[in-house]
Amino acid sequence: MDIEAGDALVEAIKPLARSTGRAGAVGGLGGFGALFDLKAAGFRDPVLVSATDGVGTKLRLAIEAGRHDTVGIDLVAMCVNDLVVQGAEPLFFLDYFATGRLRVEQAKAVIAGIAEGCRRAGCALVGGETAEMPGMYAAEDYDLAGFAVGAAERGALLPRGDVGPGDALLGLASSGVHSNGFSLARRVVAAGATNLNWGDPAPFAAGRSLAEALLEPTRIYVKPLLALHRAGLLKAAAHVTGGGLPGNVPRALPEGVEAVLDAGAWPVPPVFRWLARAGNVAADEMLRVFNCGIGMVLVVAPEAVEEAAAALTAAGETVFRIGRLEARAGVAGLRIEGLPADWPAG
Repeated sequence: MDIEAGDALVEAIKPLARSTGRAGAVGGLGGFGALFDLKAAGFRDPVLVSATDGVGTKLRLAIEAGRHDTVGIDLVAMCVNDLVVQGAEPLFFLDYFATGRLRVEQAKAVIAGIAEGCRRAGCALVGGETAEMPGMYAAEDYDLAGFAVGAAERGALLPRGDVGPGDALLGLASSGVHSNGFSLARRVVAAGATNLNWGDPAPFAAGRSLAEALLEPTRIYVKPLLALHRAGLLKAAAHVTGGGLPGNVPRALPEGVEAVLDAGAWPVPPVFRWLARAGNVAADEMLRVFNCGIGMVLVVAPEAVEEAAAALTAAGETVFRIGRLEARAGVAGLRIEGLPADWPAG
């Protein structure tokens, strides 16, 4: 480990960590562990909820394009979005940054993104680990992992016990590809049929390079969803990550329930239409790999749809009523109606 570079990085990121401070966070960077005071954060009888995740091969694109300022937001998003669907408020975050040779400016850019993600989620960046491992990582390669801890009052966890047939499904728009499916997206670009490099104009996003458009960071839904939950309007939620809509929505549902989605209820963003056409990717594969424009699916009572949608819209979200819950035998499932043969490329 380059001790001087490591020390320089710690000093460079201290202001970033301080900018994420919140009630309950105790102390600063540099100790052997981080402290958090749940009572100071306002909790009386909390249950802790934890999540860990990475950014996947989106990092490969960031490294090849030399753009390191947004993948930290992705890292936080992938963890805190998993917390909030369980009704938990994200409290603090730790990161793991590993590289072959520590480059202070590169690492600082990544951690600045992590701090920005923490600010968006309302959680404190309380620590992390920087590992320099020659022989494990080549050239400018690095890897990231994130760890988030949240809390909810006992009895206020999601999903609620009254989720059932007749409930409505709302979809919140994604900001793009988010942080799943980049092995396939990179393969589509590398296949040669697109004849594109990362610095070329994106065919689906005017005024942006291909790398810039694909690196658009994962949307963080924490604050609007917490507000909806605390207002008593949210019954359940699913974060649409790897596995897409079919793989994630049933995880938030009880047995004996099926989510029925209307394929025409939301517009598929241009990036997914382009990926389907350029890569000749079938509809079922698109749905399993990508979010296809919906980053969160919410379960609300039918009589609460208008109030919930208005609150989410006022908070800056783009909301679509995308389906309903129906009864079914056995484990929870998902069915999509009205899916054209050429979806989503058509």
